Amino acid sequence: MYFRQLLNDDTACASYLFGCKSKQAFAVVDPHVDLVDRYLELAAREGMPIVAVFETHVQADHVSGLPELVERTDATAYLPDGADVEFSHHPLADSEVVVLGNTEVRAVATPGHALAHHAYVVTDRTRGDEPWFVLTGDALLVGDAGRPDLHAHGEHTVEEMAGALYRSLTERLMTLPDHLALYPAHYSGSVCGRGLSGNPISTVGFERRHNQALRFDSEEAFVAALLDEIPPAPERQAEIVAANRAGRPLSPSR
Repeated sequence: MYFRQLLNDDTACASYLFGCKSKQAFAVVDPHVDLVDRYLELAAREGMPIVAVFETHVQADHVSGLPELVERTDATAYLPDGADVEFSHHPLADSEVVVLGNTEVRAVATPGHALAHHAYVVTDRTRGDEPWFVLTGDALLVGDAGRPDLHAHGEHTVEEMAGALYRSLTERLMTLPDHLALYPAHYSGSVCGRGLSGNPISTVGFERRHNQALRFDSEEAFVAALLDEIPPAPERQAEIVAANRAGRPLSPSR
């Protein structure tokens, strides 16, 4: 399996290009609009088509590169079921598997940072039948958990979102094997978490033992800690979310 992590230090966002070379099927996860040409260049260098583009959730801190990638490659767009976007896509159900040749991507519902949020557990069947790594989006970051306020609205309070995130971490992600490599959507410099590591790679086991957000023995304690000193919201957050839901570029700032 081919795999590349791509980092955008301006926004501290991590995105991923991977897939099966023997069956000619590449995917991009959490694409950044500024890196679209780079994904295409890397795939072309390998002689591989990009056939799938995944979002872990509707992004609130940067414009997604998904619409442009889909337009330029005719790839299928995959978002969590309930993402409430305005463009054509395949809504992924919890536990649904997308097959990319010998590479399999299994969706794991992990709401809390956003109501519709998936982690993606990836298996390379040429190496073995057990998963190799997990892409955790904004649910579990290296050193912290994602913030619960950016997508809270209406009947879904920040406290309720934080509680949902606690259950996603303890009942979903922390049931995965310790040896799984863990790749988040953000790293140090992002406002989507606090105290994030500058190393954008970890393992489930290392985070289980050392992540500050996983040290609490109750949902109430976790929620209280997560709501303490939440960083300022990303600049133009509402506009970015609207653009990503519509699948259009962000309007120039005035």
